[in-house]
Amino acid sequence: MLDSRTVAQYLPHLRRYGRAVTGNQASGDAYVAATIDALIEDQSALEEAESVRIGLFRLFTKIWNSVSVNGAPDQLGNESLPAEQRLAHITPRPRQAFLLVALEGFSEEQAAQILDIDVRMLRRLIDESGRELAAEIATDVLIIEDEIFIAMELEEVVKSLGHHLVGVARTRAEALSLVKKKQPGLILADIQLADGTSGLDAVNEILRSFEVPVIFITAYPERFLTGTRPEPAFLITKPFQPAMVSAIASQALFFGRNAKLRSQHAGV
Repeated sequence: MLDSRTVAQYLPHLRRYGRAVTGNQASGDAYVAATIDALIEDQSALEEAESVRIGLFRLFTKIWNSVSVNGAPDQLGNESLPAEQRLAHITPRPRQAFLLVALEGFSEEQAAQILDIDVRMLRRLIDESGRELAAEIATDVLIIEDEIFIAMELEEVVKSLGHHLVGVARTRAEALSLVKKKQPGLILADIQLADGTSGLDAVNEILRSFEVPVIFITAYPERFLTGTRPEPAFLITKPFQPAMVSAIASQALFFGRNAKLRSQHAGV
């Protein structure tokens, strides 16, 4: 028999996911409640899954996808936030793929299992979600990367999403010079640069002048375990999949925009 405490520890995450998928907290909680009710009736969904967490999200997904109108965010409650309303307008399946990987931190394999699809299809859905979000929040992007082929791949992803490339910096000095000419709306940064300088230091200096979402793309994620700013809210480990860059870039812009709007409203 499944311990209720094991399930309970994942409910806050499931509520967060439900809120983002449906567009508001009340609707998300209703689906979470339906998931728990179904679980009480039959625990086999969790027992057959790779883990309790995966089984719980898989059961939620099965219930949500069984409702024909679940992709229409036309009845948003007062508790809904701007970010969740915008997410609700992404096509349902790409929205789920995006959130499972970018928001909930599932691996591609785990997210594919939850959605009952293969990894190749998951990547296509994530790419689609990135394009849908980027169409609404296109911006200027600065790439800080010293490896030519990786920089070219990132540039291709950035442009395919409809963003404008400010430039590619191979050193800290180049990054600071480009920022002086044009403030980017998003930065993709490596840590170890060509001349031995640090992309992390470059970003720290940039953030002293203005706020901008930053995604670190690095083969050395352990270098972020320093407790200093900026915290790695968005981190992609090399080697990476373009679809992952697309999803995280859209997430960084999306929630960065939402945070800015909240700040503006608070100051009114």
